[in-house]
Formats: sequence, C-alpha cells, structure tokens
Amino acid sequence: MKEPRNILITGASSGLGAALALSYAHSGVTLFLSGRNAERLEKVASDCRGRGAKVERAVVNVVDEDTMATWIEAADTSRPLDLVIANAGISAGSHKGEEETCDQIRAVFATNVDGVLNTILPILPRMRERKRGQIAIMSSLAGFRGFAESPAYCASKAAERVLGEGMRLRLKPHGVQVSVICPGFVKTPMTERNNFTMPFLMNPERAAQVIKLGLALDKGRISFPMPLAFVVWLLSFLPVGLSDVLLGIRKR
Repeated sequence: MKEPRNILITGASSGLGAALALSYAHSGVTLFLSGRNAERLEKVASDCRGRGAKVERAVVNVVDEDTMATWIEAADTSRPLDLVIANAGISAGSHKGEEETCDQIRAVFATNVDGVLNTILPILPRMRERKRGQIAIMSSLAGFRGFAESPAYCASKAAERVLGEGMRLRLKPHGVQVSVICPGFVKTPMTERNNFTMPFLMNPERAAQVIKLGLALDKGRISFPMPLAFVVWLLSFLPVGLSDVLLGIRKR
C-alpha cells in the first residue's frame, strides 16, 4: 500500500518498531503504537507527534490475546486500519556458550508466534469484509535456517515466514495484501546483546526505509541486505550435511 493513513505497529517502543513509526509519521497519518515499556513508548509517540502524526499508544504485551483483540478492534473501529505491522519479537541465548533455557524457548514462541497471531487475527475479518488492507509480519533471515546460537528464535521466525507466505496467497483474492519482512542484522537493543560478528549490520532508520518501500510495492517478501540474504538462502538449499560443515567452519 503506497500511502497508508491509519497504521498499527506492535513493538514500537524501540528498535525497528520505533524507526518504522517515525518513518510513517507525518501530517494526515494516525499511528496506533504498542509496546511494553511505557516511558520509551511515550518518547516515540511524542517524536511522531512532532512530525505531525496523530498517535494513540497502548502499553500491552502481545502475548495477552484478549487485551490485544480489544485494543486492535477499538483502533479499527475508530479509524479503519490500512496497515498492521506485527513487529514485536524477542530472542534468547544468542551469546556464545549460552543455550536457550526451556522457559526462554517457550517465551520466544509465545511472543514471536502467538504474538503475531494475536496481532493479525483480530483485524483479518474486518479487512476481508472491506476488501482492503495490508498485513506485514516481521520475520528474519534467521527463519531460513536453524543456527546453533538461537534455534528457538530461528524456528519462531520460520513459522512467521511460512504463515505469512501462505496467508498472502489465501487473502489476495479478498483484497488484503500480506508481506513478510526478513531483515538481517539491524542495530537494536536485541542485537546489542550479541557478542559475535554481525555482517552487514544496518541502522534501524535505513532498515525502516527499505521496509517502507517494499510494503509500498506490495512485495511478498522483503529480505535485506541482499548479500546476506543470498548467503542464507543458499544455506537453506544446500544439503544439510554440507551446510552443517560450513556453519561449523564459521563457528571455529
């Protein structure tokens, strides 16, 4: 969608979600922003208002199904949503030598998978009814291949990617656009915890512009940066034994 006017973004209190909110903020736009950190969320909302946008914010956790449904339905009733960006996500265990604990694995899936469902399911019937709207699901290049540092995170992002790809085909006849966003490494509070090399690390403002352009063009998959996307795509197609060897070499 080229010029969405009413936009809802989860995970908007920092990182890529905040950058996306700011990239869309201008006069004539209404933003519905959610996050768990009230202070940071209000700072983003204030900055967006400074650019001319009308902003409604909600301190809510995407794992709370009932609260999410109430918030999203109320937002859509007040201003029919043109674009919903399911951005909220968490990771765990990406430090060398650390494994994801059982509790962390469940939390990752609750936020990254259930959280996406809690974001998009309440709005889909409404968009289908009016035959208009766009859904964007924040996956990752990590969703193309499991990596030893964060297998649960990779698996959750793979679930998001495949869900979005299938829903794009299912909803296109109903006038609803669906795009899956697969970024590489973006400088955010999440990636700042990583203590390994992150090739082609991108600032969130640049990443937001790439995403915004891809959504305007209704791209089914928005993968970037291209060199890293190609490497990950290639790894996903190689025989598992060969990709295991290559990743083993990378770890040493």
